[in-house]
Amino acid sequence: MIITKRLAAGVCALLAALAGGIVPASAADGPPKNSPKVELVLDVSGSMRARDVDGESRMAAAQQAFNEVIDAVPDGVRLGIRTLGADYAGDDKETGCRDSKQLYRVGKVDRTEAKAAVATLRPTGWTPIGYALRGADQDLGTDGGTRRIVLITDGEDSCGMPDPCDVARELAAKSTHLTVDTLGLAHDDKTREQLSCIAEATGGTYTSVQHKDELSGRIKQLVRRAEKPVETPKPTEGASECSKAPELGAGIWTDREKFSEHRWYRVKVKPGQELRAAVSVGADRAVDRDYGVLLRAVTEGGQELVRGSDAGSGRTDVMSSGLRYPIGEKKDDKNPRTVCLEVSNSFSAPPSVKREPGLPVELAVDLVKSPDNPSDLAAFGLGRGWVLLAVLGVTGLLAGLLWGWLARWRVAVWREN
Repeated sequence: MIITKRLAAGVCALLAALAGGIVPASAADGPPKNSPKVELVLDVSGSMRARDVDGESRMAAAQQAFNEVIDAVPDGVRLGIRTLGADYAGDDKETGCRDSKQLYRVGKVDRTEAKAAVATLRPTGWTPIGYALRGADQDLGTDGGTRRIVLITDGEDSCGMPDPCDVARELAAKSTHLTVDTLGLAHDDKTREQLSCIAEATGGTYTSVQHKDELSGRIKQLVRRAEKPVETPKPTEGASECSKAPELGAGIWTDREKFSEHRWYRVKVKPGQELRAAVSVGADRAVDRDYGVLLRAVTEGGQELVRGSDAGSGRTDVMSSGLRYPIGEKKDDKNPRTVCLEVSNSFSAPPSVKREPGLPVELAVDLVKSPDNPSDLAAFGLGRGWVLLAVLGVTGLLAGLLWGWLARWRVAVWREN
């Protein structure tokens, strides 16, 4: 009987131990769903056979870099790998331009399995970059966390449709917190221009790589950067007038604005607070030489409070402007005021440049303690049109009186002489 009880107790203990082992294992399957995700997109087209990276082929340099990156992936990052041009070596463009597949699924990295998959790659086919970017976007999913694509290629897209720059703008406009960084193993102007365009459209970076250690180091840096992202902007959609505008709180907000469009947003500002706002509009496509960005703070009745503007001529990536508007604290007034923010731009472009989606807009809003005695121009009211008009009117009146007196004095002197 005692033996039976001991046997039963031993079986229970064994089951408990197994259950205890199972739970941690399932919890340790990988990072949580809202952890950052990175997908490496590697060009495996025929041109990757070229031996110009420290005496080795571009493909061999990329495989070595991938192995080093796989060993160094932080525990909090989910990693995946996608290829383009890895399977089809024929001449049929339609087939070659769909040659992109996921080599390793996004998730916790099994280093042995991932390296084995990378070792099988051989330079083969076409360079469907636009098609691969769309596939990578789907691979990353939308289950939370930041999303980053790192594209490594030795040339521009060889398919043309879809255009990689248009795809990058399309993915950025979805507001799913996607960043595309590009690394170029070739150094011609066309490749540099296309990879820069892809990166700029999504807020990423472009890097020209010439050596193996540069390639490995840069990819590691980008993967580590995904682990500790900066504040993620929140998407919003401005309205055509203040009464229909969304109400924004403190934070960083993203939107899209067409050429020469005006967009409105509302912010509640309490007495004793100072509104600080800054806007950046990105030129993610070829624009005309002369342009400007205007940010205005206006009352609900349409009276301008203060404005900030910037303008330029020549190629630029981003135009920014900002403003401050403090409201003095009053004992008998605790009600917040609605301040309407208007964002407008004077960008234009040749007819061949696509208008959709609009230019990327980033609006930063902050509410801080107002100075005890607000003395800047916005609080005094010099930014208000009627005050400025009164100042100009009084100045003109005094100037006219002085000029008239001088004229009469000259006439009197002339008559006397």
